[in-house]
Amino acid sequence: MGAKGAKRWIIRSTYERAAQKQGYLLIAGTDEAGRGSLFGPVFAAAVILKADTPIRGLRDSKQLPCERRELLAARIRERAHAWAVAAVEAGEIDRINIYQASRLAMRRAIEKLNPAPDYLLVDALTVDLPLPQQGIIHGDALCPTIAAASILAKVDRDACMREWDAVYPQYGLCRHKGYSTPEHLEALDRYGPTPQHRMSYEPVRQLSLFSLQEDACR
Repeated sequence: MGAKGAKRWIIRSTYERAAQKQGYLLIAGTDEAGRGSLFGPVFAAAVILKADTPIRGLRDSKQLPCERRELLAARIRERAHAWAVAAVEAGEIDRINIYQASRLAMRRAIEKLNPAPDYLLVDALTVDLPLPQQGIIHGDALCPTIAAASILAKVDRDACMREWDAVYPQYGLCRHKGYSTPEHLEALDRYGPTPQHRMSYEPVRQLSLFSLQEDACR
C-alpha cells in the first residue's frame, strides 16, 4: 500500500494525530486483559482502525457492560483495518512473571497483524519490538485504538473463561473470570488450585504449598 492509500486508515485522535505528524501511517493500539486474574491466560489484542469507518462508543472495556462489549467487539472485527488476539498461558506467566507475560502477549498479537504497523500505542507498557512506540498511562480510556484492543482482549478472554467453566464448574469461572472474588477464594480453599491456576499468585501459591505438604504427610 502506498502512502496515499495508507493515509485513509489514520484515526484522527490526539495520539494518532501526533504519530501521523511524525510520518507514521499504520498505527496500532495494543492492550491486555486478565493481568490480575488468579486463573488462566493473559490475553492481548492489537488493532489498526480505519479513519473512514468510525466505531462509536469505544472506551476502556472495564467501563462497558458485557453486552455492549460483545457488540463493539463484533464491530471492531468487521470494520478494523487489521486486528489480532494472542495469549500467554498460566504456566508461562508463572515462569516469566505477569509483567513480562503481558508484554509477550502484546508482542504476539502485534506480530499477527497484517499489514504490519509502523507505530505502536501501548497501554502503560512498552513492547519488545523494533518499532517506534508510545506507552500511555490509562491509554484504554484515552486512545481509541487502545480501547478497541482492550475490548477484543477482554471479550476473547471472557469466552476462554466460559470454556474453562465447563471443565471446572465448581469454581464459578463464568461469573468472576478467575479474579479474586469471595466465591473464587472459597472454591480455592475447598477444592485447591487447578493446573490452570497461576501458582505464582497469592493465595494460590500458599494453597498449592499447603496441598503439597498434606500429600507429603500422607
